[in-house]
Formats: sequence, structure tokens, C-alpha cells
Amino acid sequence: MVDLYMRAINTSLGKTAAKSLGLPSPVRLQRRQRADQPFLSGNALIGAAPGGKAVATLGHILTTSEAHLQHASGADSLGDSSLAGQQFQSLNLIREVYDRFSALVFDATGIENTDQLRALYDFFHPTIRKLGTHGRVLVVGLNPGTCKTTAQAAAQRALEGFVRSLAKEVGNKGATANLIWMAPTSAKQLDSSVRFFLSARSAYVSGQNVSIGRSRLTAQPDRMDLPLAGKFALVTGASRGIGAAIAETLATDGATVIVLDLPATMATLQTVANRVKGHALPCDITDETAPEKIMNFVRKHFPGLDLIVHNAGVTRDKTLGNMPEHFWDITLAVNLAAEENINEALLEQEMIRDNGRIVCVSSISGIAGNFGQTNYATAKCGVIGYVEALAPKLTRHITINAVAPGFIETAMTDAMPLALREAGRRMNSLSQGGLPVDVAETIAWYCHPASTAINGNTVRVCGQSLIGR
Repeated sequence: MVDLYMRAINTSLGKTAAKSLGLPSPVRLQRRQRADQPFLSGNALIGAAPGGKAVATLGHILTTSEAHLQHASGADSLGDSSLAGQQFQSLNLIREVYDRFSALVFDATGIENTDQLRALYDFFHPTIRKLGTHGRVLVVGLNPGTCKTTAQAAAQRALEGFVRSLAKEVGNKGATANLIWMAPTSAKQLDSSVRFFLSARSAYVSGQNVSIGRSRLTAQPDRMDLPLAGKFALVTGASRGIGAAIAETLATDGATVIVLDLPATMATLQTVANRVKGHALPCDITDETAPEKIMNFVRKHFPGLDLIVHNAGVTRDKTLGNMPEHFWDITLAVNLAAEENINEALLEQEMIRDNGRIVCVSSISGIAGNFGQTNYATAKCGVIGYVEALAPKLTRHITINAVAPGFIETAMTDAMPLALREAGRRMNSLSQGGLPVDVAETIAWYCHPASTAINGNTVRVCGQSLIGR
């Protein structure tokens, strides 16, 4: 799983060669190093279009960071951010901007028509070249489906194209750009998402949009460094790779974790359980008795489950004309049917506690398709459809969301032919593969107690892969 190209390109000779030959020169990403790491430091600039509905909340969240805070002024299309006199220093964007920024945050919720999209240009044109290495761009808009007029819906949808393009422009700095679409009255639900997208935890998430709906619950953890303390989690496919990273990340955030995998993996599964101070549960999730076995185990050890992460998955690749039927059947059974069966049983028996989280692992193969993977792509696209369909039916503030990993450095990708492996690594805006922890950190954000209004989303963890949407 060693990226030899990245290792070479980050030497002085490698950088010179890359520049002269026009080769990609990926920046080694910065990821979270410790549980109590501040979500943002350096210089942060916030701006807003006139009539912004989120700027006060965004400002409050930023004041809990360790960043030096500034608010934009000096352009007609930038509204009064109402942050003057607080911890924010005014920065006139008409004059030359000298600072390097670790974050550029823009409230676009006030934009109601095409002409007002000019506010994006006025804020980002003088500042984007000052975005530092590993910087973060975050735009907050209104969910187009909640807009009152056609013009407003078009303008808010336009934000997606803007952010996706901007993410491609800043990726060579190891920087990211993402979009939050909120419901008109959901500004109070922004906290966990703003912290995630501005932090090192979202290092491999770029060019994405997430929708935040309405929720009457505004839960916050007792400790920001242990947001999942007192929570009980189940992670399937947890004996290695992404599953093991998910278990470790949830445990780092304070959760007690049940790690589940096939009985044949019990030795490595127990090693993971010991590492996270959790519990090992050997189980074949395709067995018809699996849901009952899981529920009996939970009843024996815990008062219920708060977090369920469906990570278990298999690939059985063949072109459709050459695919034996058992390749099709097992792929659909593990990647989709088992998740449905387990969730149905847990929900029916109310084994998932109030404000619980269900997270399903999809794939960009389910979004873009992949040669020789009709079975896998079918299952993983089905996961997305399942999440979208189940989300509005859940009660008691339980949510369901999905992540769709792209090229992640695992034993599976390490076994790929060299040419395919290198193409997978470079075909994204950050020009490198992700790590299992990148998927895990995104799942931990979904699992945060304050993420109650995030429901029915699928976020790609792919460095903004050039394939798929």
C-alpha cells in the first residue's frame, strides 16, 4: 500500500521533475492526529451574500476554533455579516489581500437569483489564490427543493457546479471544497458538518454536497473530544482494512464497538476487538439466523445499539456473459440483502436506540459503474436507493446515510495491476489514493450526536474522483 510515486515526487528532485514534465504533484494530506485536535487553526475568512440565514451560526461555530477570524467587507454584493464587534476582524476585499487562509467560508443562503451569484465571484476572486496548502473551502446554501421560486432554486443549484469546479482548482494544494445545502430553518443543525468539512478529518472528501434537513433535536456531546462516549456500535466486515479503521475511529471517539466478521476471520477479528477494547462477534451476515444472532449478542452485553455500520462486502468480478450465477447471488446477498434484513430486524425490535445512526458503505462503482462489476455495481447502487427510501420512514431521530469510497489504499487495491493502480490513484482532484481512515472519519461524522438532521445522504470519499458524479 506504499505509493512510491508520491514518495518520489515529494523529494526536491521529484518536485523539479514533476514541474518540468507537467506530471501531477500530489501534496501529502494532513489527517487528524489526536482526539482533542482543534478542528481549525490559522486564518479563517467568512463572507455572506445579502440576506444570509446561516452566517451568525457559522460565526459562532468558528469562534470555538483556534483560528484567527476575519469577515469580508468592501464589495456591494457581500452583505453585512453582522460579525463586526465580535471576535472577527474586518477585511476589505477591494484592497489587496495579503493573508494566507486555512479556510474560506461563505454563506450563500441569501442568493435568490442569477444576478446575485455575483457574490461568489466578489468573495472568492480576491481570496482563492491565498488559500493555503491543506486549506478548506465551505459554501452553505439552501436546499433547492425548499426554494420558493424557480429563480432561487436555479441559483442555489448553481452552487453545486461552482463548488465542484472550485474543488478541482484547489486540489493540487491538498485543499478541498464542499457544499452544505440546508433547509431554511436548519441553521442550528450545521455544527457537526461545519466542524467536519473544515477539519483534517475530511482530508479526502472534496467536491461533495450534503443536505441538512429539519430536526427538532439539537443534541451535543458532553465532550467534544469524545463525542461518542456512552454509545454502542456494531461494525460489520471489521477484521481488516476499512472495517478495522471504522472500529478504531469510533472507539477513539468514545464508542464501545462490536466488531463482526466471518467465523473464519476470528483470530484477526479478536485482535481488532482487543485493540479497540471492544467485543468480537463471528457471524456470517448472509445466514438467515444472522439478525437473531446479532440481537441476542446485543441483549446479552448492552442496552441496545446506537450506531450500525454496514461495511461488510465482497467482489466477484466477471463480465456479465462470463459470470456464474453464484457470483451474482453472493455479491447481492452480502452487499445489499444482508443489510436490509439486519436493519429490518433491529428496527422492528427497537434495538436501535433514540438518535441512532445507520451507515451503509456503498462505492463509486455503484455511481459510475465499472467494467466486469455488474453484480457489485448493482448492489452498491441499490444501497444508495435503499438509504434514500428508508431515510424518511425512520422515527425517533434515527438516521441512515451512506458513504461511497473511491480508490482507497487497502490490500485489495494493492493487488491490482500496476497501471490500473496508478490510474486509480491519480484520477481525482487530489491525485492520490485515500486511506481507510478517510472512510472511517466520514462515518464518524454521520454518527456524531449533532448530525441528527443529516439523513438520506450519500457522500463520496474519493478525493473528487474524475469518474462518476
